[in-house]
Amino acid sequence: MEDVSDPPFRALCKELGADVVYTEFISSEGLIRHAKKSVQKLDIYDAERPVGIQIFGHELESMRQTARIVEQAQPEFLDINYGCPVKKVTCKGAGAGILKHIDKMESMTREIVRSTHLPVTVKTRLGWDEHSIKILEVALRLQDAGIKALSIHGRTRKQMYKGVADWSYIREVATHPDIEIPIFGNGDIDSPEKAHRYRTTYEVDGIMIGRAAIGNPWIFQQIKHYFATGNMLPMPAMKERVAVCRRHLLMSVDWKGEHTGIREMRRHYTNYFKGIPNFKPLRLKLITDDNLQSILDTLSYIEENIQLPTEKNYDN
Repeated sequence: MEDVSDPPFRALCKELGADVVYTEFISSEGLIRHAKKSVQKLDIYDAERPVGIQIFGHELESMRQTARIVEQAQPEFLDINYGCPVKKVTCKGAGAGILKHIDKMESMTREIVRSTHLPVTVKTRLGWDEHSIKILEVALRLQDAGIKALSIHGRTRKQMYKGVADWSYIREVATHPDIEIPIFGNGDIDSPEKAHRYRTTYEVDGIMIGRAAIGNPWIFQQIKHYFATGNMLPMPAMKERVAVCRRHLLMSVDWKGEHTGIREMRRHYTNYFKGIPNFKPLRLKLITDDNLQSILDTLSYIEENIQLPTEKNYDN
């Protein structure tokens, strides 16, 4: 979720039903060296609380220093990313790379817990590959190290984001009699029905939504409505879609500047306007235009001239 889970996006997700949000992951090396992009990721809007600041790194002292820096931003908790599968992160032993070294994973976590007064949580994967899945052992050792919650993505690092997430391992952790901390499941949840089925079947304490929220911050309220009533909320009306998309764009520009704000919004447009027939020309205009006023004019055109299909149910 790098360059996605920024303050504007998180604020919208919180407004539309998310209980807790996380920052983009922040490099410990970048933060202790005061790199502008890393420091900017510490920004938190009051509207998005409760929020966790997520960090990653491979050097213990850097991670200790980072934990102390994070305290100054006053999040509700600190999250350690032991799950990122990207090569430039794992090759240094950070992110999911640390799954090759469980002893280091435990000792680093224990030291970070000791370094901060903030509650510490962890996000990780099942293992490095299908031959090294030790997630129950990892969960028990991290619990002993002092973490307050664990989020598990149901894939190995080798899988990246391919194939189907295997939640059976997540259930094994969540239902183990020696596990006392909350266990959150992650991977492939892209609809209210699936969220309800997985929450019930795999007996997790909660569900983490990532990619399915890109351009679709309504997914949180849709899931909550389905849990409460068993019924699907209708698709957001076009005026609401445009209004939220416009706010998202303007907040992004305000926070990142016009150039970066415009470019990083591009990944959201496809899902904001998903399911609309013959929308490709307008989508291409949105993702190629570099002029803010021109993009706002296109959004106004969509609002005034494009109608949604008459669908009663939420469309994945």
